[in-house]
Amino acid sequence: MRFASLGSGSEGNALVVEADGTRVMIDCGFGVRDTAARLARLGLEPEAVAAILVTHEHSDHVGGVPAFAARHGIPVWATFGTLTAAAGRFGGMDNVFGFDSHDAFAIGALTICPFPVPHDAREPVQFVIGDGDHRLGVLTDLGASTPYVEASLSGCDALVLECNHDLELLAQSAYPYPLKQRISGPFGHLHNEAAAELLARIDTSKLKHIIAAHLSQQNNTPDKARAALSTALGCAPEWIGIADQAAGFGWREFA
Repeated sequence: MRFASLGSGSEGNALVVEADGTRVMIDCGFGVRDTAARLARLGLEPEAVAAILVTHEHSDHVGGVPAFAARHGIPVWATFGTLTAAAGRFGGMDNVFGFDSHDAFAIGALTICPFPVPHDAREPVQFVIGDGDHRLGVLTDLGASTPYVEASLSGCDALVLECNHDLELLAQSAYPYPLKQRISGPFGHLHNEAAAELLARIDTSKLKHIIAAHLSQQNNTPDKARAALSTALGCAPEWIGIADQAAGFGWREFA
């Protein structure tokens, strides 16, 4: 099992997970040609993607899904709430499937375990994806952690974890006050310290990879995100990976 990012941030998100010939993409916030080019960097053709899993209806996550899925005949999976909120985007498309935010399902060799998160969307979820031997937890859009979120992520072998902003940088930014409140609120995005606190509350004994994701280009820095997570884990800052907006990150494999 391995995973890689096409890009992560407010301008677009997509993550690929594969095991035993099955490849799924979580979200697609990029255009058709851009997504294909980003996949090519990972050595993949669009037709290699077996399904697209959508976390929620915000454009940086779902914006590219309908066109890319329709162009390449890729099935799409989203919660019933997300499908309702994004109904206009998927009109007339075949192979669009709904699921409940608590119900696991399988796509080929991968088991998909969604879990609900507090975010300002209709029925947002994040995912734990496993192949029977390893589990990858993906958590990129939520305003605050919950016991259910932490139970879902506990014991994962790898985590892609939101570190959206630094509180001080956000407070000092030129963003309008309502936007600052939305970002830092309970249905917005995790700041570095909140991500570190989440890590401290879960079982990380199996953790082989951790990637800080969805970093704000204006209100955070890779060094600040690394410092917060490395302190929580008691590891060297350079062990913390970063999901970049332009480049994402390359393949991470489980030994």
